Amino acid sequence: MEGSVSDPRGIGEREALENVSRLWWLWLFFGAFWVVVSAVILQFDQASVTTTGILIGALFLGSATQNFVIASLAERGRVLYGIFGVLFLIAAILAFISPENTFAALADMLGFLFLIVAVFWIVEAFATRELNELWWIGLIGGILMLILAFWTAGQFFIEKAYVLLVFAGIWALMQGATDFVRAFQIRKLGRP
Repeated sequence: MEGSVSDPRGIGEREALENVSRLWWLWLFFGAFWVVVSAVILQFDQASVTTTGILIGALFLGSATQNFVIASLAERGRVLYGIFGVLFLIAAILAFISPENTFAALADMLGFLFLIVAVFWIVEAFATRELNELWWIGLIGGILMLILAFWTAGQFFIEKAYVLLVFAGIWALMQGATDFVRAFQIRKLGRP
């Protein structure tokens, strides 16, 4: 009996779902943002190292914002989303402080950064398994990113620089596609 005295959570849960589903367009916005960022990154040339550093900072800032929004809305996993939001925010601040050096620094740390992303995607896939019927896509992406992290760690700087550009672009594109799917899943949740 939804909403009865014996089940006071029925109304609250339905209302929470409706409130979240009204914000489905946020995931659509973030998805579009990630796709635009991926297009800019994948058109990289030598003259745009500073631009790439700023875009990578924006990537981290967007991801931090997204994680903070999810943490504020989630019932479970708030702390995890909050921790990743703080980590992405720190990365964004460092990227904006010196965008010229961001590209070189990230290329040097590429294997470690891919490892962080891989762990996040794998944890997120398992954490959302009950709510997301496409959770396995995040798991596959996380496993592939984990393999890439170990492979990239052994490359020379020049190869790392090109790998950074290609995979930062692919990462942004995958994040955009994931957010598009989430937007319509969240919109569907709010329908009676």
